[in-house]
Amino acid sequence: MESYRYLLDIAIILLFTKAFGIFSKKLRMPSVVGALIAGIVLGPAMLNVVRPSNLISSLSEIGVIVLMFSAGLETSIMDLKKAGSKAFVIALLGVLIPLIGGYLIGMCYNVGPEAWIENLFIGVIFTATSVGITVETLKEMNCMSTESGNVILAAAVIDDVLGIVCLTLVTGMADASVNVGVVLLKILGFFIFSVVVGLVMHKVFKWWFSTDPTHGLQRYSIVSFAFALIMAYCSEEFFGVADITGSFVGGLIISGTAQCEYVTKRIGTLSYMLITPIFFASIGLKLAPIQVTWSLVGLVAILCVGAVLTKIIGCCGGALLCRYTPSQALRIGCGMISRGEVALIVADKGMNLGILPETFVTPILLCVVFTTVITPIFLKMAYKHKADDPDFKESTVSEFEQHEINGILANPMVK
Repeated sequence: MESYRYLLDIAIILLFTKAFGIFSKKLRMPSVVGALIAGIVLGPAMLNVVRPSNLISSLSEIGVIVLMFSAGLETSIMDLKKAGSKAFVIALLGVLIPLIGGYLIGMCYNVGPEAWIENLFIGVIFTATSVGITVETLKEMNCMSTESGNVILAAAVIDDVLGIVCLTLVTGMADASVNVGVVLLKILGFFIFSVVVGLVMHKVFKWWFSTDPTHGLQRYSIVSFAFALIMAYCSEEFFGVADITGSFVGGLIISGTAQCEYVTKRIGTLSYMLITPIFFASIGLKLAPIQVTWSLVGLVAILCVGAVLTKIIGCCGGALLCRYTPSQALRIGCGMISRGEVALIVADKGMNLGILPETFVTPILLCVVFTTVITPIFLKMAYKHKADDPDFKESTVSEFEQHEINGILANPMVK
């Protein structure tokens, strides 16, 4: 029956993402690369076995929310505070350089009296950063808690806010109904809201986890996940800030509490079993059949090179200005390359407003897929453990745990 087709689609996605993930491990690449390629193979671009649907889109949205919630749970608030000002500098340059780079590329292909706003919007798409792929890759390599890993997370959150500001300003120029001042006030309101809710709810969760006489562990994970969804809803619905930012803040609020580790494991099971594979595959499913021409190949190549270089130059340069080591700066730059679903959402906004040129739609989508696939590969190469590496030398784990970490770093796909 047609109404039950979604069950088969989900089953196919789960099986293919796992199979391609195993294959990517054999090639010593993160399994998320295989999941992304599985989406392309299954989707309209190749076999057309699974088509994008509202259900898959919704599950994908929950998937990235879960990923960011997990990232918040595994992030130290103290480490984020320590990286705060540095992360802002990195994020600022990681937005300005791609914005300029995207605008210049647009100028080379799109000319006319109204072309400047369209080219500026291409720059806005370039500013996007999807940290979901990076988070999953860092988790696979056991590098989430490193200094550079914490900076990537902090910078990505700031990058998201700066990207929203850029999107608001550019769409405001094209759409007179958008009040830029109101949106900026909403963004400021979100930060105030997060601080107030964070201070109150952190104490509530800390008190509950430490004083509950029944030790109802299952309810901890359920309530925590519900809290993350509420934070994601509030950030998007009331403040216009991306839902993934709200879910990350939700995880950050619970981090450091007595049962945080248990909640993290339960959320990880939910993510691994269903949500995360669908999220990664959904990106590939968005790719439509392509009629290849030399002009298309040239534009895609320029966009891909520009997207990679502008993020690396901007974020890596910002990290060097903040006196991180060259290896840490390179890791931070590589971690910010992926555009993922964030760029797709921005591009969709531009198509609806008519400020994304038709000739750029397919190349932009291919560029997004390329940056999403290449990011885990770059991170894998950048996080090779070297002697006196500042990201690992201050570790306080036991000798046995360090041995396990070294084994994972040598071959991160073997667990």
